[in-house]
Amino acid sequence: MTAGSLRRHGLGLVGLSLAGLALAAAVLAPWVAPHDPAASDFAVSLKPPGTPGHPFGTDQLGRDLFSRVLHGARIALFIGICTVLVTAVVGGLLGLLAGFFGGWPGAAVMRLADVQLSFPFILLALTINAIVGLGLRNIILSLSAAGWVVYARVVRGEVLSVKQREFVQAAAALGMGRGRVLFRHVLPNVAPSIVIVASLQFSQFIVAEAAISFLGFGVQPPTPAWGSMLSESRDFLYVAWWLAAFPGAALAATALGINLLGDWLRDLLDPKLRV
Repeated sequence: MTAGSLRRHGLGLVGLSLAGLALAAAVLAPWVAPHDPAASDFAVSLKPPGTPGHPFGTDQLGRDLFSRVLHGARIALFIGICTVLVTAVVGGLLGLLAGFFGGWPGAAVMRLADVQLSFPFILLALTINAIVGLGLRNIILSLSAAGWVVYARVVRGEVLSVKQREFVQAAAALGMGRGRVLFRHVLPNVAPSIVIVASLQFSQFIVAEAAISFLGFGVQPPTPAWGSMLSESRDFLYVAWWLAAFPGAALAATALGINLLGDWLRDLLDPKLRV
């Protein structure tokens, strides 16, 4: 194993560990969290980390920060998973059909993708979310509407290459239906690209959700979301640094872990990168 391979596998294991820790926090939060994340107790407001019963301290309303960070992982990963599934299915299917069948419908889908890609992703998602309204379902909808184009363009490019290969042309020459050729021969060969894009988009969706919630258009208090927790901490940065430090560290570690894991999956699934 080369030094480069060791480095990639080492970073992949780091990413797997960080992503696994975030997943464990999300799954086990109801049992691990020592307090109700929405329960206020003004008698213990703004207690520093290490306070008995509050390892991460408390916020301005006396809510346990450790419990809120754990439950924030549930919101972040739920939104990330749902958005990745929706965008992968919708964008992947549109790219698959546009690349295989072509014609004016495929050209129309790609021109729509070109127009959408001319807008910054976070600005487009924020605008859509402001139009459709607040709430968990609407933030998933807005992120999905802004993120499907990446899958569509990547998958279309892969399909245009795969459908020219000999085994696809041989299947068509043997009389196999176009739908069967598409889903039996083309789709399995572009599926790794969909997985790679999904793994890399996952962290982008989590960070985008935090940004939208930070601006007040996403998950609303008192629901514990990392973005809204960072927003609430702005007025207390000089007196209670932990209000921003722990949610920010959780968000950064989760995004970093998923990115490293995505890079590792790319190395594993793309034979051209196996050196």
